[in-house]
Amino acid sequence: MTPDAPAALPMGYNVQIVAVQVGADEYRLRILADKQQYYDPDGAAERAGISSATWPIFGMIWPVGIALAYEMTQFPIDGKRIIEVGCGTALSSLVLSRRGADITASDNHPLAEEFLRHNAGLNAVPPVPYRQAPWGEENPDLGRFDLIIGGDVLYEPDHAALLAGFISRHAQPAAEVLVADPGRGYRGQFSKRLAAEGFARTEMPCRAGGAEIESKGRILRFTRTAV
Repeated sequence: MTPDAPAALPMGYNVQIVAVQVGADEYRLRILADKQQYYDPDGAAERAGISSATWPIFGMIWPVGIALAYEMTQFPIDGKRIIEVGCGTALSSLVLSRRGADITASDNHPLAEEFLRHNAGLNAVPPVPYRQAPWGEENPDLGRFDLIIGGDVLYEPDHAALLAGFISRHAQPAAEVLVADPGRGYRGQFSKRLAAEGFARTEMPCRAGGAEIESKGRILRFTRTAV
């Protein structure tokens, strides 16, 4: 990643633009310049259950996120309705939008939508629909998806149960789930919960994101065939 100089914005936090290589293409992303920032003047993050310690997570580029984005450069998308969960800066959603996929980005962070809109503009890709979609809440108008993707989304003790519940409500009877994971301890719990929903798991090493992620990280692929 190649960063531009940080810029102080009037909204109260510092950002920078970085260049990220994904396969043959380069993407420019607005990310947070300071990983220790916290900005919640109207209490939106607090109401969403986001602490000061976890507030900046959405605005960073994680190596395993680059690994997921790389998989999206070649994953079959024809006829699939796709959602990225915990999208953050939404690199994978941008890759899929550039390919013409039916992609919806989602997160629980109050700033994720604005960052997504800005990053889509930076890369001249079609606007990506966004949904605020907390995993533990009902979203009856969100519908169901053929492919659900996420990068490093199992980092808290309750994430396995919450995300599995979300998938149960929003995956089509025949569906796939792709999670890029750097080696978190909760992926076993997540796999068991998806197995109970009829998903079979396979995995492979990450093929992008840097040497450490490529050696330790895994792309977890869950597949369910409609009966």
